[in-house]
Amino acid sequence: MTGGTEKVEVNGSTVGQCLQALTAKFPEMKSWLFAKSGKLNNTIEIYVNSKSSYPEELAMPVKDGDELQIITIIIGG
Repeated sequence: MTGGTEKVEVNGSTVGQCLQALTAKFPEMKSWLFAKSGKLNNTIEIYVNSKSSYPEELAMPVKDGDELQIITIIIGG
């Protein structure tokens, strides 16, 4: 969805703001990341500097230089 770019720089003071900036650059990511309610899809996990952002998730504060990882959780039966 990023045209092969593995790292993308965005600005924001929370995880949610960073993800909004990311989806502004790559609009096709929005439906992959977010449910219609505006919350993260239940198959997406966000890590900040290799630590889970749960339970704060979108409200978790970030600072310049922090690295966010977007992980897809594989679910099934």
